[in-house]
This record gives sequence, structure tokens and C-alpha cells, in this order.
Amino acid sequence: MDKELIKYKNGASLISVVMLLLAIPTLFPYGYYTLLRLIVCGSAIFLVWIASELEKPFWIVLMGIIALLFNPIIPFHLDKETWVVIDVIVAILFFISIFTIKMKEKNYGDSE
Repeated sequence: MDKELIKYKNGASLISVVMLLLAIPTLFPYGYYTLLRLIVCGSAIFLVWIASELEKPFWIVLMGIIALLFNPIIPFHLDKETWVVIDVIVAILFFISIFTIKMKEKNYGDSE
């Protein structure tokens, strides 16, 4: 896996974190929340792909659930208080993913 791809993964995660945290107060028009669904769903699908390449089954399942929850095609309609809790939890998960979904370190000191 390319280090450049990991940078894109980290960027997508960070953008999702910021957008999710900005969505907590009700300051934006409905269009923002539609864009939020697109960004978070797309980022989660991207992380599913990265996690599958890196053989991280926990993150594959977790990001798959997030992608389904935030999908813009068949949206889940929940009340604002529920979305606030979900947004905070998902923002934390995306933030944690920046540090836990990464390339496997190679042991260059081993000689056979």
C-alpha cells in the first residue's frame, strides 16, 4: 500500500471529523447535512477499501456500518438529539482511524 494513499485516507478522515463536529449545532441549512452524508459515506467507503487492503476486519465492519448509516440514497431519519450523539461517536472513530489504520511496518533488520 502506498504512503500517498494513507495520506488521502487521513485527509478524508480529518475532513469527516471537522464536518461532523460542525454539524452538531443547528447552524446550517439542510443542504449541509446532505453534503455531510455524501462526505462521511464516501470517506467510510474509502476507509473500508483501505482497511480491507491492510487486513483490518474490525475497521472494515465499523466503517461499513457508518457508510450505511450516512448513505445519501436511502437516508435514516432520526431526531436531532440522536444525530448529535451519532455525529460525536463517528467523529471520534474517524479521528482514531487516523492513528490505527496505517501501513504495516516492515522489519528491515531481520536477515535470513
